[in-house]
Amino acid sequence: MEEKKYVVEVEKGKEGRNGRPSIGPVYRNVLAKDGFRPLSHGLESCWDIFCESVDNFPDSRMLGEREMFHGQAGKYIWLTYREVYDLVLKVGASIRVCGVKQGGRCGIYGANCSNWVISMQACNAHGLYCVPLYDTLGAGAVEYIICHAEVSIAFAEETKISEVLKTFPNAGKFLKTLVSFGKVTQEQKDMAGTFDLKLYSWDEFLLLGMQEKFDLPVKKKTDICTIMYTSGTTGDPKGVMISNESILTLISGVNHHMETMNEEFTDKDVYLSYLPLAHIFDRVIEELFISKGASIGFWHKDVKQLVDDIKELKPTVFCAVPRVLDRIYSGLVEKISSAGFLKHKLFNFAYNYKLGSMSKGYKHAEAAPILDKIIFNKVKEGLGGNLRLILSGAAPLSSTVETYLRIVTCANVLQGYGLTETCAGSFVARPDELAMVGTVGPPLPIIDVCLESVPEMGYDALGNTPRGEICIRGKCLFSGYYKREDLTKEVLVDGWFHTGDVGEWQPDGSMKIIDRKKNIFKLSQGEYVAVENLEGIYSLASSVDAIWIYGSSYESFLVAVVNPNMGALQSWAEENGLTGDFDTICENPKAKAYILSELTNTAKEKKLKGFEFIKAVHLDPIPFDMERELLTPTHKKKRVQFLKYYQNIIDTLYKSKR
Repeated sequence: MEEKKYVVEVEKGKEGRNGRPSIGPVYRNVLAKDGFRPLSHGLESCWDIFCESVDNFPDSRMLGEREMFHGQAGKYIWLTYREVYDLVLKVGASIRVCGVKQGGRCGIYGANCSNWVISMQACNAHGLYCVPLYDTLGAGAVEYIICHAEVSIAFAEETKISEVLKTFPNAGKFLKTLVSFGKVTQEQKDMAGTFDLKLYSWDEFLLLGMQEKFDLPVKKKTDICTIMYTSGTTGDPKGVMISNESILTLISGVNHHMETMNEEFTDKDVYLSYLPLAHIFDRVIEELFISKGASIGFWHKDVKQLVDDIKELKPTVFCAVPRVLDRIYSGLVEKISSAGFLKHKLFNFAYNYKLGSMSKGYKHAEAAPILDKIIFNKVKEGLGGNLRLILSGAAPLSSTVETYLRIVTCANVLQGYGLTETCAGSFVARPDELAMVGTVGPPLPIIDVCLESVPEMGYDALGNTPRGEICIRGKCLFSGYYKREDLTKEVLVDGWFHTGDVGEWQPDGSMKIIDRKKNIFKLSQGEYVAVENLEGIYSLASSVDAIWIYGSSYESFLVAVVNPNMGALQSWAEENGLTGDFDTICENPKAKAYILSELTNTAKEKKLKGFEFIKAVHLDPIPFDMERELLTPTHKKKRVQFLKYYQNIIDTLYKSKR
């Protein structure tokens, strides 16, 4: 293995034995070659980092929301660190009056807003487990989480109160107090009364603890800070327990990484908050900005108006999922191509010139400063004018979009990779390294990483190009799945977390994600799709004999190849005046449309989520077989082989929907 510049080897690889696969060498970031940096003295919990910022930056802007006039968004109105602190103490006292104390579980449900963060900090203050509730996990998920985590108090956005009430009477065994971020209606109060649930508006709730004084409990690094439920491949959502130490370690690692590139975050930073706080990516980023005394401005909950929020807030840092960046990219490309011949030519010249300079190793700010001023400044102003960093996570960003944005936004675009179980960022690319486009960069200086061979998929961790399942060890790892010791043991072996993602080391020590070990796809908006489960559901359609479903991480929807049922399709063809043999009918666009409508009906009947619907289909008259190596002798699908065999068809299906 030639010398990698961003990682060092700390343990040798091991050949496989006793039926265990071989394991590649263990690497860590070169910044940590002599050991990981210890956490700051005296910081034990997320509450401590907030208090430190309140002391250091009492009058700095902390949380901002846009004023709304008749549905129109106006200026940002801010709360300072000191004002937020005072509100947090009031909320905390009211929670304690309700009888909830350290170790209790508190649900938070709704889009990001100041009150979300205030409720979260009240959990931090009193050592409660913050349990975000969110509904993209499906209709029954909110009820499941309340009951599984035994949530006794919950805060919810005004529009979500009725959703929470739908979980009664079942949730009533645990949930005793519900607080709205805004108002509540009399009708809702009456309904809550029938379930013996205390329901408060935000203002009413703040009054509960007015006369009371509570000492804050002592908190330790190992205490659980939040339980985040993630969608499992099969079965119920899993509650990932994240400790204070995990979050503090991650913040320390990001700081260490950014300092070495003179890009560290400061109290002058402004962050746009719109990615759900219910997920780890946004939660840790917000904890990080709070630890710096920076400002967090919230979107006004309309994704079509996101660019308007950016223009008004003028953020310095923006986190995104590829789907949002794809939208910004297409918007820019559209604008440029409709700008007229000369402007278009000029833009392309500038783009190629700057790309050339950056490929030679120039930093983006030094690659073409004059062209930045004349040409790219308009793009920069369109994104507020202060943006210096765009972080992308949750799914792979296409190299085209990443390169384009790096050049035209005059900001660094960084791709990262991590899981809820690793407390978000485990790998982060470096700014100004164009060679890293398409990779997730080197590991943060807080973890050890090795690859484990996956022989059944042909991945060898000890090969010349090491590939295998990414395994991670470090203090940022989760503390286990709540009440699911069995599932924890499956993925956490001897301190190593098995991610289920297959990676390939690059010569410089960056990681490239190339596959999923289990048959889950992650679509471009970050949603997981358990494909075997879906194939089972769609096979119920009487016109379908067999189906193979595929979802590319660069697309937001699923496509499929179907073996249609011969009898069903032929009788449909007769009724609809289609002639020809079975093969010919399979080629007919009308037949494809018919099968697609059958699949859509099945999806609706089974109440599948939008992203689980199949949007394009190819009909193969020849049943999937072993001759083409598509099936194992026990008729399991060889997914790698399916993709190889149908690659051109898949590409055509995706193109047809663009």
